[in-house]
Amino acid sequence: MNILLVEDEERVADFIRRGLKAEGWAVEHAGDGESALEILKDRSFDVVILDLMLPGISGQDVCRRMRARRDHTSVLMLTALDALDERIEGLKLGADDYLPKPFDFDELVARLEALHRRVRNFGADEASSILAVGKLSLDRKAMALKVDGKPVELTAKEREILLLFMLNPDRLLSRERILNAAWGTQEDPLTNIVDVYIGRLRRKIAPYENMISTLRGVGYRMNMPD
Repeated sequence: MNILLVEDEERVADFIRRGLKAEGWAVEHAGDGESALEILKDRSFDVVILDLMLPGISGQDVCRRMRARRDHTSVLMLTALDALDERIEGLKLGADDYLPKPFDFDELVARLEALHRRVRNFGADEASSILAVGKLSLDRKAMALKVDGKPVELTAKEREILLLFMLNPDRLLSRERILNAAWGTQEDPLTNIVDVYIGRLRRKIAPYENMISTLRGVGYRMNMPD
């Protein structure tokens, strides 16, 4: 799982970050709402852990702006405020779950896993539609790819990686994000297996291999055609 943690208290952020990384998840940290919104402009995450009381713009405003620009990334709100009206307001703004501070770390992990399962199941329910990016067309029900209308055979891992790209066009995907999505946490994060599969995928979507660009040392992006 790839997580954006938005928390201004460095001690709390460090505790959460170390704990989630120990679970095998990738974690990026933003110390304020403006930074978080900038990161979310071109980066894709499975879940955003969003503190309510942030310097500058509040967690509610971050969530409001995310939803206004059609960013439907799952949001788990953290706050020291446990009042019912605060929880209701956060959920109305588009938060998916709410966890008051102080919290048990095991509960945080359980809630994150539940949010991730919910998104995966929703995607499975919607899998009857055709996903298209440029000349690539992926039938999510049959998991069948066509390039320029011609069928192209993919392995299971290649399909998972391509689906991740096509669901996140023009967004930077880190190698860790791709590794976690296709192989889970059991794979060595230092392996070059992602690079190998990206190379295979590019060959199979030729002549549109340049749609998948490399940001050296950072990750990959599927570029929407002009």
